Amino acid sequence: MKVYNSHDIKNIALLGNDGSGKTTLTESLLFHSGVIKRRGRITQKNTVSDYFPVEQDYGYSVFSTVFHTEWKGKKLNFIDCPGSDDFVGAALTALNVTDTAVLLINGNFGPEVGTQNHFRYTEKLNKPVVFLVNQLDSPNCDYDAILDQLQTIYGPKVVPVQYPIATGEGFNALIDIILMKKLSWGPDGGEPIIEDIPAEEFDKADELHRALVEAAAENDEGLMEKFFETEHLTEDEMREGIRKGMVTRSIFPVFCVCASRDMGVGRLMEFLGNVVPFVDEMPAVHNTRGVEVQPDPNGPLSVYFFKTGIEPHIGEVQYFKVMSGTLHEGDDLTNADRGSKERMQQLFVCAGAQRDKVEELQAGDIGCSVKLKDVRTGNTLNGKDCDNKFNWIKYPNAKYTRAIRAVNESDTEKMMAALNRMRQEDPTWEVEQSKELRQILVHGQGEFHLRTLKWRLENIDKIQIEFYEQRIPYRETITKAARADYRHKKQSGGAGQFGEVHLIVEPYFDGMELPSVYKFGGQEFKVTAKSEEVIDLEWGGKLVFINSTVGGSIDARFMPAILKGVMSRMEQGPLTGSYARDVRVIVYDGKMHPVDSNELSFMLAGRNAFSQAFREAGPKVLEPIYDVEVFVPADKMGDVMSDLQGRRGMIIGMSSENGYEKLQAKVPLKEMSTYSTSLSSLTGGRASFIMKFASYELVPGDIQSKLIAEFSEKDEE
Repeated sequence: MKVYNSHDIKNIALLGNDGSGKTTLTESLLFHSGVIKRRGRITQKNTVSDYFPVEQDYGYSVFSTVFHTEWKGKKLNFIDCPGSDDFVGAALTALNVTDTAVLLINGNFGPEVGTQNHFRYTEKLNKPVVFLVNQLDSPNCDYDAILDQLQTIYGPKVVPVQYPIATGEGFNALIDIILMKKLSWGPDGGEPIIEDIPAEEFDKADELHRALVEAAAENDEGLMEKFFETEHLTEDEMREGIRKGMVTRSIFPVFCVCASRDMGVGRLMEFLGNVVPFVDEMPAVHNTRGVEVQPDPNGPLSVYFFKTGIEPHIGEVQYFKVMSGTLHEGDDLTNADRGSKERMQQLFVCAGAQRDKVEELQAGDIGCSVKLKDVRTGNTLNGKDCDNKFNWIKYPNAKYTRAIRAVNESDTEKMMAALNRMRQEDPTWEVEQSKELRQILVHGQGEFHLRTLKWRLENIDKIQIEFYEQRIPYRETITKAARADYRHKKQSGGAGQFGEVHLIVEPYFDGMELPSVYKFGGQEFKVTAKSEEVIDLEWGGKLVFINSTVGGSIDARFMPAILKGVMSRMEQGPLTGSYARDVRVIVYDGKMHPVDSNELSFMLAGRNAFSQAFREAGPKVLEPIYDVEVFVPADKMGDVMSDLQGRRGMIIGMSSENGYEKLQAKVPLKEMSTYSTSLSSLTGGRASFIMKFASYELVPGDIQSKLIAEFSEKDEE
C-alpha cells in the first residue's frame, strides 16, 4: 500500500441527521475510488458502514466507520458518523481527529435537529464545514427552500457552488458554479455529461458565480485586489480562496448529490480532493501542557488512539491518528497515560471491516492496529524523547439513566466486565455501581443508546439483562434546632454496655456562628465548644460536630464513637434512608459507667439520640434539580413547554438560536426519567436536549409524605 506524505492527506467527518444518506454516500465514494467493486445497499445488509450485526438488526448506524479513498494521488480519510443524537460520542470523536466536516442534509426535510447539533459541535471545535444536500430525487425536495433556510440560519457565509436544474423523481442535472458548466447523468449515474450552461439558466448561474468569486476573494488580499481589477478569478484562484475561507469558517460551500443514484459523487470527490484543507493547513493541535504539536513527519513520534472497536474473531481493533512523526511497523512506543511499553506489530488502513496492511503512516494519517496489550481509548503512545499527551475530546453529560441487573445473578460479574469493555467502544456509555442507591446504573444519551447496549449484551455476550427505574438520590436535612438524649444500657452477664448521650441538632450553613445558649421547652442549655470537627460529606453538604461537654460527663476518648454513630445515621437518613446533609451536632452532656462504658455503647447512643433529634428538627427531603436546555422547532414550542410544566419544571428562559427555539428550565431528576422518549415522540425526533445537575431543593409536601410512607413500609418489611 502506498505511503502518503502529510501534505497529501485530508481527514473528513461525514455528519448529518438520521436518514440523510451518509451510509449510501460512503458506498458511492468507495465505489468511485475503486476501493470496492460493487455498491452495497442498506436493505441488503452489505454496506461498508453499518457492518456490525446490531446496526443491521436495527437499521441505523451505531458506531462510526473509518474508511479511506484516493483521488489523484491524495489520500482522503473519512469517518462516517451515526446521525442519531443518542450516538453523539462518535460524531464528537470524529470531529476531534478530522479537519473538515461534510454535513449532509436530507432533501426531503432540509436542516433538521441533527444538522443544528452537528453544526454547533463544528463551531466549538472551529472546523470547516461543507453542506451537502442529498436525495435531490425525493418528491418533496425543494433545493431553493433548503438553501434559503441554510442562509437564514447560518448567514451569508453559506454560498452555493452547485444547484440542481430541477428536483424530484426527474432529477438528473446540476449547474456547477465553479466550472460554469452543466453536469447531467443517465439513469444509472456515474460519470457526468459536461455541457455548456443552457441559455435559460445562464443569468442565474452567472449571478451565483459572481457571488462565489467575491466570497472566495475576500479570504486573500491578492485575490481581492485582482477581483477589484478584473471581477474575475481563475478556477485555481477560486479554489484557493474557498480553501482559505473554509479554514477560517468565513465560507460554507453548498454541494449537491443524489448518492443513491450515483449522481454528483465524482464531482464531490474532486472538490474534496482539490479544495478542502490538508492536515498541515489547519491550526496545529495542542497537547495537555498547551504545547503546539505540528503534523510534521520528521518530528518526534506521537500517536493518539481515538476509538476502539470489538469485532468477532479478532477482538479489539484500536484506531489511531499519527499526530507527529512517522509510525513504522514494529516501532516500540511508551504509553503516556499508563506507563506501559507497546510494540506496533501490525499497521492497517481500513474501509469498514476491510483492512489493508501498511508498513508506515506519516503525521496526520489515520490507521488501526490489533492485538495491542495495554492501550485504551484516549491514550497517547510516544516514541523516544517525546512526552505528548492529548485529551481534547469532551463528551456531553448523560441524559438517560437506567438501573441494570443480570436476570441470572451469577452473571453479574460477567455483565460488569462486558459493560466496562463496551465503554471502550463508546465513552458516552457510563457505568456506575452506586453505593448510595444500591444499584448498578448505566447512563447514556437516550433510549436507543441503552437499547443498543442491551442488544449487545444479550446477542454478543449471551447475558440476559433487564433495565428498571433508577432510585432517586434524595437528601435529608433539618429546618430548626432540636434536642434529644438517649441511654444505651445492656446487661447480659459479665461486663455490660452503657452510654448516655445528650445532643442538640440544628441546620448548618457556612459562616454560621455558634450560639452560647439554646432554649427548648422553657429550659436553657448553655454550650461552649471544647472542640469542633467540620466534615465535608462526600455526597455534598457538611456535618459539623461539636464537643461541648463539661465536668468530664463523657470522656473525650468516646467522642469519635459518638461521631461514628451520628455519621452512620447521616448515611441512612431517618426519613427515607437517603443521605443527610448540612447539620450541626452539639454533644453537651451525657453519662458514663466506670466498667460498662465502651465505644460500641456510645456509638449506639449517639446514633439513636441523633435520629430522635433529627425527627424533631423540622426534617425535610431534598431532591436533585437539573438545568435542562431544549432545542425545539418553533411549531412544537407550546407542546414542549406544557410537557415540561407537567414534569414540575420551571421555565427560566427562552431564546432563538440558529433557527431553533431554546428553552431553559429547572426540572426535578425524578421527572426526567422518560423525557428523552417523550420529547422525541412530541416533536417527531426534531428536538434535542442537554441536562446537568444544578442543586438540591425541597420536595413538595405531598411528595415528601409519600416518600416517607413508602420508606416506613419497606423498613417494617
